[in-house]
Amino acid sequence: MNKLYLTIAVCLCLTANICAATDDKPFSIAIHGGAGTISAASLSPQQEKAIRDKLKQAVDTGYKVLDKGGNSLDAVQAAINVLENSPFFNAGVGAVYTFDGGHELDASVMDGNTMNAGAVVGVKHIKNPIDLARKVMEKSPHVMLYGQGAEEFALTQQFRLVSNSHFDTPHRYAQLLDAKASIIEAERVNGGDHQASVAQLPANYKYGTVGAVALDKHGNLAAGTSTGGMTAKRFGRIGDSPVIGAGTYAENGVCAISATGHGEYFIRYQVAGDICAKVKYQQKSIIQAADEVINQRLLSAGGTGGVIAIDQRGNIATPFNTEGMYRATRSKGQAATVMIWRDK
Repeated sequence: MNKLYLTIAVCLCLTANICAATDDKPFSIAIHGGAGTISAASLSPQQEKAIRDKLKQAVDTGYKVLDKGGNSLDAVQAAINVLENSPFFNAGVGAVYTFDGGHELDASVMDGNTMNAGAVVGVKHIKNPIDLARKVMEKSPHVMLYGQGAEEFALTQQFRLVSNSHFDTPHRYAQLLDAKASIIEAERVNGGDHQASVAQLPANYKYGTVGAVALDKHGNLAAGTSTGGMTAKRFGRIGDSPVIGAGTYAENGVCAISATGHGEYFIRYQVAGDICAKVKYQQKSIIQAADEVINQRLLSAGGTGGVIAIDQRGNIATPFNTEGMYRATRSKGQAATVMIWRDK
């Protein structure tokens, strides 16, 4: 046989074997669009359908990447982009307002294969913060960049800055006005104590996030989280979303986590890292580990919210201790499952 034909035949055989091997491997993805006080009565049938459709679009977008043999990081990023570009969720174009009437966005991503991570905090002119978080991970020696510095780095990576008004939405502005009115009244009662007054805000003002976790055909885990933060936040407040080990974590052979909730508690209790530690060192299932942290340890401390979690075999857990959590999952060969409340 001609050497050229022999070489081609060997290459085709190797490619076929590799494809067959990866086709037998599990892969899965889970996404969330935030947890909190999500009352069925507060959503019209049209709103609920639109939100469910967007969640399905996001999880299907990530799933397609995995199904074609793509890596988990690309799947996570693609899914989060869909959510960041939707006004329904507190990230990107749907971000909440700060006390001063602007938007400050946070995001992080972690690669379970390399244990590399990237995060951006307080950016005001980045259309898709998860994209910049990934650039920080891959193109800089750092893990976390803040504010103006993060945006200066973005320019070196050919990002196009957008006006802060790009993130404006009428319903978020209405939320800001309501929150400020509540804070001002509480400050009057509390003798001008702003921090104590913010603590008295209803839970639905305190959090809202989007995120994704994925396992690809090559066994690589990844996680990402993106948020507009807390309604009416002041003083450069930073939540858990950009904090590795709190709001985002991924480690091959263990698990990947993206969190949503009252960020101060998720930071203090290192929620994402704690769940993975239970899986890694106590050999607990992802379902048991996530449930123990969210519905026992965190809840007993007064922390509210939830996580999406995935292990090295593609098993998924989505526990939350609030009224609802926007979420969707999809595993190899299965249709997408979209849920808001516990049973639907």
